[in-house]
Amino acid sequence: MGVNLRELIPENIRKSVDLPALRGKIIAIDAYNALYQFLTAIRQPDGTPLMDSKGRVTSHLSGLFYRTINIIEHGLKPVYVFDGKPPEIKAMEIARRKKVKEEAVRKYEEALAKGDLEAAKRYAQMSSKLTEDMVADAKKLLDVMGIPWVQAEAEGEAQAAYLSKKGDAWAAASQDYDSLLFGAPRLVRNLTITGRRKLPRKDVYIEIKPEIIELNELLKALGITREQLIDIAILLGTDYNPEGVKGIGPKRALTLIKTYGSLERVLKIIPKAEFPVDPLKIREYFLKPPINQNYKIEWREPDEKGIIEFLCGERDFSETRVKNAIERLKKAYREHIKGRQLGLELWFS
Repeated sequence: MGVNLRELIPENIRKSVDLPALRGKIIAIDAYNALYQFLTAIRQPDGTPLMDSKGRVTSHLSGLFYRTINIIEHGLKPVYVFDGKPPEIKAMEIARRKKVKEEAVRKYEEALAKGDLEAAKRYAQMSSKLTEDMVADAKKLLDVMGIPWVQAEAEGEAQAAYLSKKGDAWAAASQDYDSLLFGAPRLVRNLTITGRRKLPRKDVYIEIKPEIIELNELLKALGITREQLIDIAILLGTDYNPEGVKGIGPKRALTLIKTYGSLERVLKIIPKAEFPVDPLKIREYFLKPPINQNYKIEWREPDEKGIIEFLCGERDFSETRVKNAIERLKKAYREHIKGRQLGLELWFS
């Protein structure tokens, strides 16, 4: 879910760009966020995900393979960051998500029984589940593609923010805004869904472009500090206190924090506010999350044989289509990564 800061971000802070504008940039992508997008979007008309002959879901692999190639062709250097063990303070949100998915499965089956394919697909998308096997397959695919990935200690967005703050990446990429709370200097949204997309429940298509949000510009525009942005998020609801404070929306949260200065002072005037987790512990987690500092970022020559064996031999992908995509990947690697790899290795040393 993540915190929804959209209403607080002025339009002039949201910089819509074309993919080529990010050429040469190293982007730390929230892997779970991207894989869920692929699982949700890449489905049959009745909502069934793509599967191989053994019934194993392959939607996430299809999206990861072809979208990553598209990103590299535009000159970007992606690094995928995978979630680690979720913090204990996230238990309520995890339980909430599980309940939502179970309800979606029930409604999906009902819609199928009624022959309502549109509703069935909608509920099927809501029931998307990323398993440990799917994550392992995604990492295996990235390995044979030569694309680096980093295993987070806990939250992937916190790790992506760390890479960005350290200078090992130019920005963090996710549809959620949590990377900003974790201190990412830049957030890129829409990176893995860029292109022509159909609006939900409408026969209307729009062009989606990457969107860049600079943390310092946002804080300056709102007249607050990063700590105060976190306090606002806690009032609205985060993954660690999903409900937020009843009756407080984005504008009021901003006004309260700017007026009283901090969450502690605000809570004195709303004593009935209930939190499943100590709100000050939530703030501390955003400021000092567990981080994996032992990682290596290196792009390698694509393993053509390995890709074909995995996608075509094990997962029933079309060999012709995969081979064509591999040629694109190899060409993009030569043009945008190989020639600059020495400089990158010196940079990270």
